[in-house]
Amino acid sequence: MRYLFILLFCGLQSVQLFAQTNSYTISFENAQHHEANISATFIKVSSDTLSLRMSRTSPGRYALHEFAKNVFNFKAIDSKGNNLKVTRTNPYEWNVFGHDGTVKISYTLFANRGDGTYSQIDESHAHLNIPATFMYAPSLSERKIEVDFNTREDLNWKITTQLPHVKDNTYSAPNLYYFMDSPTELSNHKVREFTVDGQIIKLALHDPGTEEEADQYFEKVKKVVLAEKEVFGELPTFDYGSYTFLACYIPNASGDGMEHRNSTILTSTRTLANGGMDGNIGTVSHEFFHSWNVERIRPKSLEPFNFEEANMSGELWFAEGFTSYYTNLILCRAGLITPERYVEGITGTFNYVWNSPARQFFNPIEMSYQAPFVDAATSVDPVNRENTFISYYSYGSVLGLALDLSLRESGLNLDDFMKLVWNTYGKSENPYTIENLNKTLNTYAGEDFGNNFFNSFIYKSEMPSYAELFKTVGVSLSQNNEAAYFGAAVSITDDLNGKIRGNTKIGSPAYIAGLDKGDIITAINGDKFPNGIQFNKFIENEFKPNDNLSISFLRDGSERKTEVTLTADPNYTISLIEKNEEAPSKKVLKARKAWLKVE
Repeated sequence: MRYLFILLFCGLQSVQLFAQTNSYTISFENAQHHEANISATFIKVSSDTLSLRMSRTSPGRYALHEFAKNVFNFKAIDSKGNNLKVTRTNPYEWNVFGHDGTVKISYTLFANRGDGTYSQIDESHAHLNIPATFMYAPSLSERKIEVDFNTREDLNWKITTQLPHVKDNTYSAPNLYYFMDSPTELSNHKVREFTVDGQIIKLALHDPGTEEEADQYFEKVKKVVLAEKEVFGELPTFDYGSYTFLACYIPNASGDGMEHRNSTILTSTRTLANGGMDGNIGTVSHEFFHSWNVERIRPKSLEPFNFEEANMSGELWFAEGFTSYYTNLILCRAGLITPERYVEGITGTFNYVWNSPARQFFNPIEMSYQAPFVDAATSVDPVNRENTFISYYSYGSVLGLALDLSLRESGLNLDDFMKLVWNTYGKSENPYTIENLNKTLNTYAGEDFGNNFFNSFIYKSEMPSYAELFKTVGVSLSQNNEAAYFGAAVSITDDLNGKIRGNTKIGSPAYIAGLDKGDIITAINGDKFPNGIQFNKFIENEFKPNDNLSISFLRDGSERKTEVTLTADPNYTISLIEKNEEAPSKKVLKARKAWLKVE
């Protein structure tokens, strides 16, 4: 889809086509009320009716977002200023007819969410995700686009985007796909850059901090870029010779990260001075890795990207999940977190995947299929994701870990497998399928190894032998069999009752006892909860596995009772073995250093 635009740009389109340009102008006179005024001109329209749309989706997202809901005050005129007729057959399309070959439109956009999916306009910035901002004509999608950003000079705004600069405040795109994939930040931001192998890596930082803080953070960004380059052996060839991190670390943003072909959006409510110096760098690691894995190592199921429907892919366990595996591993290799912090940080994701009942219903491919329901999607009806869904980010991350450690037992490693995938599919931008990944692993590690991995862990939902794999790099996987487990997320209310906040997990003591989300526990064994203690700590401190608890609770205002038999806590603790006073052997220490690339 959008990744073929260079070929189109270089010769597959006619001279006449490139002589025709769709032009846009955007201004922000009413920024304090989160509004933008947008106009566009479409010339040499040959059809009687010009269909104009707002996108329903956004590159990097998989769910529907219905950006048309924030558009109002739409008008359409011809080249002479005559009003044109407009009909609406669905919520996201405007059909304009009666024109003289030219259609000029204008509308107002309300935008007040600063993240990777939506746009936000206020007096601090105009944070623009293009599909959430600009209307487009599907029939004219191969035309060149120019957009004039009327900045707020009184607010010292400047422009950062991956769009090629034309002159002054005008930028261009070779076609609609590249335009839609080009987020733009207008603000009083700081800019840092460095050159790697002839390509420029930029940081546009919208943060209220000091120049010194920006310098310090950029040093971290540089370390991430170089560590990830080492995985693949080279940077991608960025289309205009540069890659830009657009970072908005401001209190009114929403935490997010979103990859694009030559840039990425990074948003957080944490400023650099308020936890962002360390807390935001993980998103940098994740999103830059996507410039290889997803943007160029591209699932065939996402080609072409559909701006009018949800986008479903069964490869997200690899595209998002393996990227998630590398996110913190890169931070460790770059020296930004310690090996101990990295290893212990695996614990939460590992327990989430390992102990999820959802594996009995769906494998990683089928979990990936659910992205349109969970990837920033919204709904009002209750769902049962505690029991039926594992994030493909997390699922793929622990499978990437297992594959890496399994390969290392044979003198191989995941880095070299990723290089092979890159050289086979990424550099040529030839979209891949799951079967392609299977065959590539077979080529790299042998058919027995590759087929066993896919047949056991991808096409099925079995789990690798992590305890044995962790031993090879001196990592301990342990459980506390003396700790009691209840199986429900419970919060203590002001009147010392316990409210069950989520669906109880299938097979857990609370589930077997018939307890459910919304139930209010009023007493355990006839006693109220003590003041000032968390529910899980109370269970852990007061009871043991196999203890029977008499539970009094309210459901829909009615008093009920049940019996809960506690079990041992199924969660694991992951740590370096030396933390348990067990020194790793030289062989194990060598394997760990090769994995984490630390001394």
